[in-house]
Amino acid sequence: MTSLFKHIQRSSSSLLVLGLLFLLPVTGCKKYLEVPLPINEIAGSAAFANDYTSGAALNSIYSQLYNQGDFDGTGNVGYLTGSYGDEFRSLSSLPSNTALYADGVSSTIGGVTGIWTNLYQEIYPVNLAIESLTPATNLNHKDQWLGEAYFLRGLMYFYLTNLYGDVPLVLSSDYQTNNTLSRSLQTDVYKQILSDLKQAQGLLDDNYHDGTGAVTTDRGRPNRRAATALLAKVYLYTRDWTDAESQADSLISDGTDYQLTTPAQTFLINSQEEIWGIEPIQTSLYSYIEKDVPAYYIPDGSTPVSVGVGLCLSDSLLNAFEAGDARYTNWIGVDTVAASGSTPAALYYYAYKYKAFGTYTTAQEPIVMFRLGEQYLIRAEARAEQGNVGPAASDLNAVRTRAGLPSTTAATQSDLLRAIQKERRVELFSEMGNRFFDLRRTGALDALMTSLAPLKGGAWSTFKEWWPVPLTDVQNDPNLVQTPGYQ
Repeated sequence: MTSLFKHIQRSSSSLLVLGLLFLLPVTGCKKYLEVPLPINEIAGSAAFANDYTSGAALNSIYSQLYNQGDFDGTGNVGYLTGSYGDEFRSLSSLPSNTALYADGVSSTIGGVTGIWTNLYQEIYPVNLAIESLTPATNLNHKDQWLGEAYFLRGLMYFYLTNLYGDVPLVLSSDYQTNNTLSRSLQTDVYKQILSDLKQAQGLLDDNYHDGTGAVTTDRGRPNRRAATALLAKVYLYTRDWTDAESQADSLISDGTDYQLTTPAQTFLINSQEEIWGIEPIQTSLYSYIEKDVPAYYIPDGSTPVSVGVGLCLSDSLLNAFEAGDARYTNWIGVDTVAASGSTPAALYYYAYKYKAFGTYTTAQEPIVMFRLGEQYLIRAEARAEQGNVGPAASDLNAVRTRAGLPSTTAATQSDLLRAIQKERRVELFSEMGNRFFDLRRTGALDALMTSLAPLKGGAWSTFKEWWPVPLTDVQNDPNLVQTPGYQ
């Protein structure tokens, strides 16, 4: 980690605001990303000298999250955990697609170390923002900028600890301190996440704001409700059922700004179901495209290899859907390949939650990070764990009704908890690692992976529930140890 954080500090001492949002004033971006900077470099904390540059500095972080593809595309959390677990079936025999099963000692396997590097790279400017904004007295929108920074740090640590377990808590921009950090216990990481999100909740308001601080209808920057959504999820993961229910309830009870939509509308830009999403920007490869589309989409009649797609949905996931489920018809695509010579006909089913693939002048679909459907299932599980079976079933039925399904038949606490997990699987598939995280936190991962891993060309060991960290960071930081099992 020494090399990582020293590199970040050096490149940020003359802060390009992470490339000034990768040259921020890209034509055609939504307004919340349209905060052009008057100069090419802003030194350190001077990036937060006024509202204008503060908004732009934070924009750079959102842009980096999109450009690095941590939450959409072929290297994102959902893609990798789905490939690792039971959501996807690999269509490739490349070593990188099987290494997580075949090699228990490598620390560079399967591309999973990249998320570690990316998220820690983002934590540096977030820490710099918190340090610079906290004492500021001349900003009209200080609470917004500072609240966003705390939220972003909580978000990044949520994914770091759910992928790598115990992780270093980097809470300052002092690289000399960061160079020698050891892993913090996951319980302490969660305490920090909760602290950051509560700070964000207290600073942000319920409106959405653009890059100038003005109120907007665009849901591309986090507001108080986004912090609440992540808080509900963190409380669920830490088994604090009362607070998980309370946080989710505050979102569900809103009834005005947030409502369950039809499956066809769920992932559209500024959908009423969206609580917060990262909005795609213009790039040389994909203009305003949610990168899950090229990662999963197989045009009818095309072989997956001809369009560069390396996986499809697993049979077990397809079989988890009930007949008549509108999510199946709206969120799953099918590619029919006719027989050719000695090659038999084939069907490939793929994730099709995002559909906009082409050239656009504005974003059509955001990377939906938090949405109301998940909050109903969080509240349902929290209520069921507390023995409130009736209200839990009502929450579950709200999601099922939206999908065109009848009410659940689960009547006992244990049956209802199983039904909720099944519903989470078909509701949240391919999204943000939810399935893999659910299997682990409910104690179901080992049994499933023990039987699944041989089918994927390898073997399962319990230590593989956590991922390895970059070998160079371990070599350069005397206090950082490799994830147990990967030494």
